[in-house]
Formats: sequence, C-alpha cells, structure tokens
Amino acid sequence: MENSGKPVIQTRSLTKKYRLGQEIVVAVNEVNLTIPRGKFVCIMGVSGSGKSTLLHLLAGLDRPTKGEVDFEGYNLSAMSENQMAAFRRKYMGFIFQTYNLIPALSALENVALPLLFAGVPQKERDKRARELLVQLGLGDRLKNRPSQLSGGQQQRVAIARALINHPRVVFADEPTGNLDSHTSKEVMELLTRLVYERGHTLVMVTHDPNVASYADFVFHMRDGQILNGG
Repeated sequence: MENSGKPVIQTRSLTKKYRLGQEIVVAVNEVNLTIPRGKFVCIMGVSGSGKSTLLHLLAGLDRPTKGEVDFEGYNLSAMSENQMAAFRRKYMGFIFQTYNLIPALSALENVALPLLFAGVPQKERDKRARELLVQLGLGDRLKNRPSQLSGGQQQRVAIARALINHPRVVFADEPTGNLDSHTSKEVMELLTRLVYERGHTLVMVTHDPNVASYADFVFHMRDGQILNGG
C-alpha cells in the first residue's frame, strides 16, 4: 500500500444527503479533495457546515450518497461493513472531542486496546503503550482510570490510543473542544510533534483558528462545500 508519490486520500464528487422530515438536506456537496501524505490537513467551518460529516465519509464511518473516497487505491464505498471495520483498525486512528475512553480501564489498558484487537501479545502491548504514554508526559498516570485524569490528560491518552497501531491517517474531530486554551495549546503541540515524528497524516476538523494555525493545509467549508484552502 505504501506509495510516497501519491496522496493518501482523494475524493471525487463526494456527496451526502439526508432526509429530514419532508426535506432533503445536502450535508456534503460534490467535494473534490486531495489529502497529501504525511501532512496535517485541517477542515474548518462553523457548526452545520458539513465538516464532521465529511470527516466521517473520509474515514468510512459513513457512506456517501454519491461519489468516492479513494484511500491509497482502495475505494472505501466498495467495502462491506466488516471489511471497512478491519481496514479502519489497520490503517486509521481516531481522536474525538469527548475522548471516548473506557471508564473501567486504566490509561495503559485504554492505549493498548487496539493492539489487543490486532492480536499483539500482552507484553508487547504494554511495552508500546507505556513508551507512548511516557512520550506524552503520562508516565506517572499509567494505572489511573479516566475519572482520575484531567481533561487534558484524558485527551493525551486518547492521542496515544490513536497512534499506537502506527495508522496511515489519524482523524481528529474537534479534539480540543472540551479543553481550555492553555491545555489546548499543550495538546496540539504534543499531537503535531508526534504525528510528524512518526510519519502519520493528520486530518482534523475544527472551528478554532488557533487549532487550524498548526496545520500545513487549511480547507474552509460552508454549506457542504469546500470554499478554498491549501
């Protein structure tokens, strides 16, 4: 799958329509987007602009009404649900505004969980999860559960979990939305440093210009369409 000369994701006339009562809502409208490998791409827009729907389409979490998402030569729309789930586990990482950590698991266990699904032995799982958490400044929080961590610490655990499987692309949906400005800055600096060091592509949606300022490319979205960017 590795091919450094091509973009990691390309969309062709990507469209998503919903029925809302008697009305048809066009959430994403004929979007043609190219995401270069190894870069931080930000999609900016106000609430309701379609940016989260676009992110879900790019990650195969939702199916387009029309058009295609090409992920390094793979047409995501042509995959079955089971194939898509396996593909996401192998090639994608996810960071959400609400962290989505499992309350009953420690920080170390939350981060190691994707490796469990991948069949990695426990000793190796724990070693890789520990190393990543130490890099993120959480070496003294390995055994803490999410309820024992601050918002910023929980998001760092979520970042470690997203990166643990060395994904091709990390998708982030408003990852600093629940954090204050100081913590947001810390999280963004850690995330961008790790992404570049490890060679991931980062695709993030946000409405925050401070967060977007970290990106290599910024695409602005309104009414389901990309207005400009790059």
